[in-house]
Order: sequence, then structure tokens, then C-alpha cells
Amino acid sequence: MKPSIRALFFDAGNTLLRINYAAIAEQLGLHGIGRSHEAVAQAEYRARVRLDPHLAPGSSTESRSVAGYYFRYVLEELGITDPETVQAVAEWRKEYNPPVGLWHVPDPEAEAALRQARAAGCIAGVISNSNGSVRSILEETGLAAHLQFILDSAVVGVEKPDPRIFLMGLAKARVEPREAVYIGDLYSVDVLGARAAGMAAVLLDPGSVWGARDCPVARTLPEAVRLALG
Repeated sequence: MKPSIRALFFDAGNTLLRINYAAIAEQLGLHGIGRSHEAVAQAEYRARVRLDPHLAPGSSTESRSVAGYYFRYVLEELGITDPETVQAVAEWRKEYNPPVGLWHVPDPEAEAALRQARAAGCIAGVISNSNGSVRSILEETGLAAHLQFILDSAVVGVEKPDPRIFLMGLAKARVEPREAVYIGDLYSVDVLGARAAGMAAVLLDPGSVWGARDCPVARTLPEAVRLALG
């Protein structure tokens, strides 16, 4: 018999919170490059897949090198390869909206997904690789009101995919691994990390770019919650 799911854990960046795609599109416009925020979003979805091989255990998602790869991939997916432009936009990104950066726009369906989880009787929590700012962002967007705990890697001293941060979430929720499911956007960090802690996971794939994976895949947060609940 399938165990009853008592807790749903969510990633923050690229899951409950989106990148400010419009800000990137506006910055590109200042360099004479016309790209819509929808085009930026699609490019970013593809960049996640390209970034994934760099995220083996021991590679920090918060490091400058990983962030540099990631943003360069986004620009390449937009057809932007001129070194001067790439460098200028990369420098803008580093200075944008400190300390939060670009991940500060709530997913339009995030609140509905969290309400859906709570309506199903589940504990809802966040387990996020971040720089110490994720709680403040979730509070400012109103999403923290629907969460029973928030674990920020910079605060607890452990990053995904290290299973210890997932085990911290399980301890917070007071549930067994088989009673919890993790929802996140990166296969190596979120899916494999959760599995290492004995949990199931759902991969969020809004652009349908990950291809066939050995885990449930959802295009939207509400769909991810439905899959997690079975």
C-alpha cells in the first residue's frame, strides 16, 4: 500500500519564486537587444538543463562559478554571445537588487499550490539553497504565511543535494522520508538530493525541456502538488 503523504517540501528559487525575467529583458533592451520576458523565461528553462551537469555533490549552487555558467547559458540560449555584452549584463546581474538578486517574483500559482497542500492536510515547508535571504523574500511576497518552516542553506550550513538538509526538513515536519515529497526544478540537486534522504521528488519543468526522467515531472506547481499527493 502506498504510504500517506503528510508533508510537501518546496524549493524556493525557480519553484515558488521566479526570476525577474522582465528586468533581464529591460537590461538587454538598454544594450539594443530586443527580447521579450517570455523569450528570457524560455531561455532560462533551457539553461537549467545545461547547468545540471555542473551540480554534482560538492558543487555549490550559490558559488560565483556556477552562477556565471548559468547566466551565460541563459544569454547563449537567447543568441547573445558577444563577449562585451555578456560581460556587461553579467556585471549588472551581480549588482541587481542585493542581497536578494533576481529571484524575487512569486510564481503566479505558488499561493494556490501551497493552499492545495495545506487543504490536503500536509505540512508545507521550504528547503532552499540560498544566501540567507530566502525567508525575507517569502515573507515579503506573502508566501511564508502558508509555510510551517523555511530552511535556508546559508543559515543551516548545508546545501542540497546533501541529504542532511532534507533530513532537517523531515525532522521539522516530524515525518518519515516515505511520508514526504520534495518539489524542485533541478534534477541533480532536488530529485537526487531528496532521494538520497529516502524521499520521493517531483521535477518542476515549466518549459517541457528536461525530457524523459525517472521521476514525476510537472509543468506547474498545482500539477506538481497533485502528482506528489498521488
